[in-house]
Amino acid sequence: MSGQRVCVSDYEEEARRVLPKAIYDYYRSGADGQNTLADNVAAFNRWYLIPRVLKDVSVVDVSVSVLGQRLSMPLCVGSTAMQRMAHPAGETATARACKAVGTGMMLSSWATSSIEEVMSAMTSSPGSGGVLWMQLYIYKDRELTLSLVRRAEKAGYKALFVTVDTPYLGKRLDDVRNRFKMPPHLRMSNFSSASLSFSEDDYGNDSGLAVYVANAIEPALSWDDITWLKKHTRLPVIVKGVLNGQDAVQAVNCGVSGILVSNHGARQLDGVPATLDVLEEVVNAVQGRCDVFMDGGVRRGTDVLKALALGAKAVFIGRPVLWGLACQGEEGVTELLRLLKEELRLALALSGCRSIFEVSRSLVRRVDFTSRL
Repeated sequence: MSGQRVCVSDYEEEARRVLPKAIYDYYRSGADGQNTLADNVAAFNRWYLIPRVLKDVSVVDVSVSVLGQRLSMPLCVGSTAMQRMAHPAGETATARACKAVGTGMMLSSWATSSIEEVMSAMTSSPGSGGVLWMQLYIYKDRELTLSLVRRAEKAGYKALFVTVDTPYLGKRLDDVRNRFKMPPHLRMSNFSSASLSFSEDDYGNDSGLAVYVANAIEPALSWDDITWLKKHTRLPVIVKGVLNGQDAVQAVNCGVSGILVSNHGARQLDGVPATLDVLEEVVNAVQGRCDVFMDGGVRRGTDVLKALALGAKAVFIGRPVLWGLACQGEEGVTELLRLLKEELRLALALSGCRSIFEVSRSLVRRVDFTSRL
């Protein structure tokens, strides 16, 4: 480590130096011109925090309940694929860090550690908190899809987050230029064949992952498939990738337990809104009938607070976790999560809130707000 890491950008800068270029590019990049990638972060600057004063914030509680599980904070780890490219321990290190901090982790279907390995890492590590959820792609092979669901249920995962925004992979220019594929010593550990584990030798001149998705993932996905999945699992189902009120209503009508407002880290369709800008629309559309979560662009504790004020039950982060992993494995992720937790605690206190339950819509205003005093 070249110096003290005091914010998320410090972790990213160090990760950029230590990761191979093609891997850093894969983790960092967005789709096409990457306009939404920049806007996901910039959106948080479009909102002011309006603090209340003299509120006795000598004790501040940032704990929250998410999908029936008590967490130390409303900041959770979202699904990011192929974490062993960042550090040899990969997803198992991330799981242990989440256990240490007492928060939740969403495991990618495309993990380089198996469903069972990651659960074992979490349950065997010190700490009293931590929960695992499973991110799920629906494959053309429906029996394969259900086998992932059954394994997650058997291992003790507490919910399924179904990605609904990836009938095809968005065009990520750096991955095309780099002809991205997995390093030869790694594979997607939840699958046995070379084609499904993303470990074939040659994907041509395209991003290898784009070829993989075109071959394996179901492009004909519809709302009927959400109903189908719910019939085949006892776990809560959350749809991941909703960006408007109409789809949110459709999701609620299908009986989902939650909606994750997400544009896939700006890696699918460039030019869509920043997730923070559509969060309130989704919250208003569901009218309290299910929990709403958000990811995208979260880099500070104040970002988390703004999302909570706009109605998110909890917020997920992706890239920052990868930067922590690249810097120092489990310790790097633990350190990063504790840093963001402390930033959130301080932001709550300075806003006059003693707990997450005191956060309300009145805490934030658009930057075009002007005082009439």
